[in-house]
Amino acid sequence: MIHNILNNDKLVLASESPRRKLLLESLGLKPLIVPANIAEPLSKERAHKQAVRHARNKAIAVRSYVDGAATIVAADTLVVLDELILGKPASAEEAASYLRLLSGRIHNVYTGLCVIRHGELRTAYERSKVRFKDLSEQEIADYLKTGEPFDKAGAYGIQGYGAQFIRDIQGCYFNVMGFPINLFYNILCGEVNE
Repeated sequence: MIHNILNNDKLVLASESPRRKLLLESLGLKPLIVPANIAEPLSKERAHKQAVRHARNKAIAVRSYVDGAATIVAADTLVVLDELILGKPASAEEAASYLRLLSGRIHNVYTGLCVIRHGELRTAYERSKVRFKDLSEQEIADYLKTGEPFDKAGAYGIQGYGAQFIRDIQGCYFNVMGFPINLFYNILCGEVNE
């Protein structure tokens, strides 16, 4: 189990995400939060490769600030509709636009993970498919008023008010939250490396 594997490790989370911190804490871990604070530009590269690259860059950036014996974990989540990557919305108008695009459709959520442990860097990614219900303009307006869409890729959170709009998912629920726990476990066990 993860808490046994990391029992004697100093764990560093290269993210300010309260959801990632909460998920790690739910596993009995107490991560030190050290945000990478690096640019995460979007490119024409495939979404899963971008998510992995961003996670790797975060982990490497944080590595220079922490004890070399620490285990560093970094993640990056992208919401993708067709080939369009929906990042964190910059405004209410952009958030509403994203929600209109997602309405009644299936999209993919990719999370890239990077773990640096005992000097070894491992990466992998998870993909989940999420189907939204048809959203009315009133539902979109009401959701925007909650403030939830503004710090989340794709302008929604599956673990909050946004859960009301999700008809079903195929894949890992925690991936949609931004941290696929089973993938993290598999990386720690040496079963996965991109």
